[in-house]
Amino acid sequence: MPGKPATGPALGLLELESLARGIVVADALVKQAAVQIVVAEAVSPGKYLLIFVGPEGEVVESFKAGLEVGAAMVLDSLHLPHVAEAVVAALLRAEVAKVGPHDAVGIVELHTVAATLKAADVALKRADVKLTQLHLAKGIGGKGWFTLAGVQHDVEAALEGAAAAVQPSLLVATELIQRPHAELRGKVL
Repeated sequence: MPGKPATGPALGLLELESLARGIVVADALVKQAAVQIVVAEAVSPGKYLLIFVGPEGEVVESFKAGLEVGAAMVLDSLHLPHVAEAVVAALLRAEVAKVGPHDAVGIVELHTVAATLKAADVALKRADVKLTQLHLAKGIGGKGWFTLAGVQHDVEAALEGAAAAVQPSLLVATELIQRPHAELRGKVL
């Protein structure tokens, strides 16, 4: 299946075990280079999540600075060059795509935020699908999940790509709903 071209900004993620150190790291990485913080918050269970975007070189510099300042407090990290624009839009809480009446829906659940972002990026690049939801860490024990919509064969390809993008131990589940009921589309999806 042909993928989508690599476009978009780079993304960096740092997850720290200390809320206080997380704020210090946030300061250090924006002082290091011109990046935009899209998520900087405490998440369950008691960790600090930083996600930032910008041009590739700037993100690399900030990412290095964040790792250095975070040191042993860094629990997880991720660098994604040319992240899918829909991932950034969802992180910025811009309006996400809606599930259409003829769309199939794919659901992907993962154990970590970094795995969730990596899987979503690969899924969106692998097939012609829309990102309809992205939920990271808050209230779900540090896990993440997202939903995709589109023609069934594209959703299936995206789910396969998402699952293959991460270590099997990080994947909780992938699910497919061939044509969600209107009630589900309106209230859940």
